[in-house]
Amino acid sequence: MTSRLTSDQLEQAVALKQSGKYEEALKILTELLVENPDWAEVRHQMGLVQYFSGMFDESLATLKHARDLAPDAVEIRNDLGLTYATLGMYDEARAEFNEVLSVDPSNAKAQEQLQYFVDLA
Repeated sequence: MTSRLTSDQLEQAVALKQSGKYEEALKILTELLVENPDWAEVRHQMGLVQYFSGMFDESLATLKHARDLAPDAVEIRNDLGLTYATLGMYDEARAEFNEVLSVDPSNAKAQEQLQYFVDLA
C-alpha cells in the first residue's frame, strides 16, 4: 500500500515527465522504487521517462518488469507494445496488443495499433 506522500511524489514525477523534465522525474521515480520496489505504476512511469530520454534498452527492461508486476494492467501493456513498435520490434508489439485484448477486448488503443500492423501487411 502506498502512502499519501508517495502518491503525491508519483503525481509530481508524472507532471515533470509531461513537462519534459525527465532527469527530475527520474530522480523522484528512482527514490520511490527504493521504498516500493514492486510498485508497478512507478516502474511504468520510469520506463516511459527512460524511453523519452533515449534510454531504449533500459525502458524496455523497466516496462517489462512493470508488466510482470501487473500483468492485467492494460495501460502498461499498451505502452510496452508502443515502445516495441517504435523500436521496430513488431512481433513483440503484436503480442502485447493481443494480450491487452485478451484482458480488455474493447480496448481501442490496442485495436488501433493492431490495425496498423494489418495495414502494413
